[in-house]
Amino acid sequence: MRWYGKLFGFIAGALLFRPNPLFGGIIGLLLGHAFDSDWFQLGKDLPYRELGVTREATDAEIDLAYRRLMSQYHPDKVAGAAPELRAQAEKKARQINAAYDRIKSLRKR
Repeated sequence: MRWYGKLFGFIAGALLFRPNPLFGGIIGLLLGHAFDSDWFQLGKDLPYRELGVTREATDAEIDLAYRRLMSQYHPDKVAGAAPELRAQAEKKARQINAAYDRIKSLRKR
């Protein structure tokens, strides 16, 4: 379990509410706990959206979506295209690879 959000939250809250540092520290501690526990879900669905699947998708569905998108955007597939199209395909392939790696690392935990 992560703890550093609570610590930084407590310190920041205490410094921001100088007239009553204990109150600020408690508020900061609660906000730090919320971030540590992923209550805000900041960017959690982005890799799934990139592959066009939901968070409830199975590993096989994720692999299938990854292969389908990579076969479409792989730089070797557009080798004879205009330089602008090749650059766009390379960028999209990097995004797809990053999303796939992120999903795999999230599911290992």
